[in-house]
Amino acid sequence: MGSLFIKRRIKSRYTFEEMKEIAKIELEKLKNMPDEDENIDYSDIPPLTDEELAKFKPARLRQKKSQNIAS
Repeated sequence: MGSLFIKRRIKSRYTFEEMKEIAKIELEKLKNMPDEDENIDYSDIPPLTDEELAKFKPARLRQKKSQNIAS
């Protein structure tokens, strides 16, 4: 049996020009936000050595193969 898709058009509350103005305001707010990294104290984290960094592998290579525990 075929599928039935109903396409509904949702009326926008804003005109294109209003959306452009809203986007400009939001971008300006983002630009003026303080950088949160400035407030984070990293002094208690020891730096990694080159040897430790060389051991890192991408997450996709570290994932374990899934096991079927039901059987």
